[in-house]
Amino acid sequence: MDIEAEIRALQLDSAGMTDEVDTKSQPVQAEPKVKDKEVADMDCAEVPDEMESQKKRHLNVVFIGHVDAGKSTTGGQILFLSGQVDDRTIQKYEKEAKDKSRESWYMAYIMDTNEEERVKGKTVEVGRAQFETETTRFTILDAPGHKSYVPNMISGASQADIGVLVISARKGEFETGYERGGQTREHVQLAKTLGVSKLLVVVNKMDDHTVNWSKERYDEIESKMVPFLRSSGYNVKKDVQLLPISGLVGTNMKTRVDKNICPWWNGPCLFEALDSVEIPVRDPKGPYRMPVIDKFKDMGTVVMGKVESGSICEGDSLLVMPNKAPVKVLAVYCDEDKVRRAGPGENLRVRLSGIEEEDISSGFVLSSVVKPIPAVTEFTAQLQILELLENAIFTAGYKAVLHIHSVVEECEIVELLQQIDPKTKKPMKKKVLFVKNGAVVVCRIQVNSLICIEKFSDFPQLGRFTLRTEGKTIAVGKVTDLPSRSSA
Repeated sequence: MDIEAEIRALQLDSAGMTDEVDTKSQPVQAEPKVKDKEVADMDCAEVPDEMESQKKRHLNVVFIGHVDAGKSTTGGQILFLSGQVDDRTIQKYEKEAKDKSRESWYMAYIMDTNEEERVKGKTVEVGRAQFETETTRFTILDAPGHKSYVPNMISGASQADIGVLVISARKGEFETGYERGGQTREHVQLAKTLGVSKLLVVVNKMDDHTVNWSKERYDEIESKMVPFLRSSGYNVKKDVQLLPISGLVGTNMKTRVDKNICPWWNGPCLFEALDSVEIPVRDPKGPYRMPVIDKFKDMGTVVMGKVESGSICEGDSLLVMPNKAPVKVLAVYCDEDKVRRAGPGENLRVRLSGIEEEDISSGFVLSSVVKPIPAVTEFTAQLQILELLENAIFTAGYKAVLHIHSVVEECEIVELLQQIDPKTKKPMKKKVLFVKNGAVVVCRIQVNSLICIEKFSDFPQLGRFTLRTEGKTIAVGKVTDLPSRSSA
């Protein structure tokens, strides 16, 4: 069992990279390690904030979009261009892809590390990798585009700060992804609900022979996407940026596209656009909240997740909610480095004592003792109905699967309380018994077992959710109220 645990730990350590890549890639973040040694003897509260501020800012980027739009290839190209993968590894992947008669997939192999993904050419799990630019450390989350794996995409997007929506410019491929039933639409709506507030829309495969960097094709895609992004709740002027790239050959990614190739593009390249994204506001002094996305055994119980609020230190006493299990923090790992302290927005692995690995599930929350996260079986929410299944009526008794941060639970609508007028945003007077597509409704939702959630107004990341039925997203919503006797 220990050997299995070690292998698992190694796989998670490599964070979506192969061992060979790991040994050859340049060491990421050598400096903070030294700093952490220097401050190791200081008490956590005394660690000066200047040390935190000297570090590069950190952003989680999720790659979303329809199957085969080129998400993994673009992610792989970014890692190659930022020096995380060397030429020899690329040559090895090129040969592997050629042997499978899939020459154009070799860049995707950097992100798609398991055999199932390589054989199918589809991402199944959320791949992870890190890269850096001049000002920012990025964690790439490569989410699956195939509709069978949307729950995996939800877990990727729920950890992300910004989204890169990859769209294929190839004739027929954009249309397939964009039309009803295509993943482009569903991913955009999910990303917005899950808190991905900034979106870079990259129009990929511009070098394809059906496109040849055509301005007409780019404009056509832009003219269809902008109204849709607006209707999904994005402020297109402020929060969305469109740009053309070629993920396979790396054009307009690290450096701006050559005027000989694309004379009409005067905007930034992908790295510049990523660097210019404004960082979301986070509260390092708030109550600690880290939803657990995975756990394993490695000299104790190790949990993985993204810190949504507060800071964590070696030696801290915390609670694992909803079981209220008291735990002690033995070690904190940020990316690959052991650190003394970590703040909000970081993806961490935390080694705990006081709890067994089998007593934790994904969806549990590592929480502060003084102000633990509420644990409830019922809550009030405001829902927007997107698209119900044919002949379905949304009424009390309706059952669906609830996705909220890393929680996935079956739920039931217990009562419709009031319908909201979309024009005035005020509740309608008449009693509501059922609603149809497009309606906004306030209702009570019940789940079978305790889940950890917050009101949207207090913690947006832990209070927004989606409802899915039979593989389709039918509604998005936010938690507006919790019962006063929540077991916090």
